[in-house]
Amino acid sequence: MAKRHSSFGKDTGLQARMLLTMFLLGLVYVVFIGVLFAAGAAAGLIVAVAGFMLLMQLFASDKIALATLGAKEVSPEEEPELHGIIERLCVQADLPKPRVCVMDTSMPNAFAMGRSQKSATVCATTGILRMLDSHELEGVMAHELTHVINRDVMVMTMASFFATLAALIAQFALFFGGGFGGGYGRSQEEEEEVMLVLLVSVLVYAISFLLLQALSRYREFAADRGSAVLTGRPSALSSALIKISGTMERIPSQDMRTAEGMSAFFIIPARTKKSLMNLFSDHPSLEKRLEALSRLESQLQSAA
Repeated sequence: MAKRHSSFGKDTGLQARMLLTMFLLGLVYVVFIGVLFAAGAAAGLIVAVAGFMLLMQLFASDKIALATLGAKEVSPEEEPELHGIIERLCVQADLPKPRVCVMDTSMPNAFAMGRSQKSATVCATTGILRMLDSHELEGVMAHELTHVINRDVMVMTMASFFATLAALIAQFALFFGGGFGGGYGRSQEEEEEVMLVLLVSVLVYAISFLLLQALSRYREFAADRGSAVLTGRPSALSSALIKISGTMERIPSQDMRTAEGMSAFFIIPARTKKSLMNLFSDHPSLEKRLEALSRLESQLQSAA
């Protein structure tokens, strides 16, 4: 039974979309690097910056994010119910138990981090631990563990790296144009090269951002499906999503701003009410998620 859950949780549609996203991003960046070289950018500098940032994203981004959010690892003695739920789910999913962290905030939410199943971390906030009953919390944790099963956190981390690198190179070209033509006193040709780099950087950032948002929305549907199958109770996750979503608007803006940069990784987006980022949602709407879970509930009941 454990292997059945594990293989079901690995969403083939998500795997295909992740592969396509990485292929398209790679293709875009081949063109991007070609433009940088053609514009006279320092090849050594580009490689050094890109290599350093890639290593940081792969090996340190989760640690940096957890430290920024103030998440602390907790022992089974400190959070016995949370550890018990995660241990049971990991046995069912044939998954190594991840690190378990708690973030001290009134915002009810949860997320998963890590580049692999063996280095994964799942985190719940104190707000969500107080709010949900055991079945609802199990549904949320199964959602986060499905992200670990699908390894979509690593792909999201890589995709965000591409967007970050494009933004960094654009800033370098704009403020430190020496690497693209000699700084002050540049000729018209050199100015045109800088403008070309800026234009291509903006386009690459936009493409990366849109691909990242589309992938983020689909991976949430996939994690909802994985949770429903792993627990056998889609209605528990639906109830949890309704409770969390209904409370988010009452969370102090200061708490929301702290977590806003990590919104794509949370089970419910952490956005302040006036955030312009709401125009480009990294999560499907609550209504669509509830509709999908309701269909799954019907399918599971008919199969029983």
